[in-house]
Amino acid sequence: MKLYSGGAAPNPQRVTIFLAEKGIEVDTKQFDIMKLEHKDGELGKINARQRLPVLVLDDGTVITETVAICRYFEEIHPTPPLMGIDAVDRAVVEMWQRRIELEFFMPVAYAFRHLHRAAAMLEPVQVPEWGELSQVRANEAMGHIDEELSTREFIAGERFSIADITAVCAYRFLRPARMKEPENLPNLKRWYDQMVARASMQ
Repeated sequence: MKLYSGGAAPNPQRVTIFLAEKGIEVDTKQFDIMKLEHKDGELGKINARQRLPVLVLDDGTVITETVAICRYFEEIHPTPPLMGIDAVDRAVVEMWQRRIELEFFMPVAYAFRHLHRAAAMLEPVQVPEWGELSQVRANEAMGHIDEELSTREFIAGERFSIADITAVCAYRFLRPARMKEPENLPNLKRWYDQMVARASMQ
């Protein structure tokens, strides 16, 4: 199999961290998204949408979308579990993964894409008002996450999961999104410091 990735971009990073946590090594080709390398003909033949990451299996099956790729690796390498251990736990992890993705990860991404000058090439039209609203929503989400983390160690419960990976990748992208790391959210800060100390985050 072969993974087509995008270096430090948030979605490719989610897969990279997921694989590191699993201890899985995959033949990988990197594209520099900011240089629009993913828009070349090679990736277009594999994924017409020209988005990363993309996983191509040995039988030619193409899997796109970050969580779908992670789900595939979870199924073939279930240990350590990153997407739940039973029906209830899997549902809770999925619930938090989705919340973090919609309420935190995506607003940070939109803020970057609509406010950072270097991201102009990635958007047909940058809409600063949308970027600023996205910053507000991301800050609101961090407040909610901080409250939740006052009751537990990880985003989705007692174990590290894909929800933590998604949240870390969003938090790491605050600066490119023209946002400051919050100073008044101690639970979020404790969690983040704990996350970036993991070997998979290095």
